[in-house]
Amino acid sequence: MAKNFIKPRKHETGRTITTKTAFGTTGDMVVNDENITSRVKMQSGQVLAKDDAGYYITPRDRVDNGLADWHRYDIQYREYISNKIMEELGDE
Repeated sequence: MAKNFIKPRKHETGRTITTKTAFGTTGDMVVNDENITSRVKMQSGQVLAKDDAGYYITPRDRVDNGLADWHRYDIQYREYISNKIMEELGDE
């Protein structure tokens, strides 16, 4: 018997997500353009992906596995890797 239960308001960031998932990496996010991927330095077993916030590098086993990908949602990593990728791509 909860009296006058008030549901807490959810935080609205105003950010719209256009990908299938908010935190995971899906196959449609992987960049297959050879012109772009050839200029980005990646280790074996890594792929270049792009979402609303820009490019990032993630291991191939993180694509389409149904789990959150910290390479995508970690803010410090994204800032570092995004700057590095944009330097390698130039004025892309």
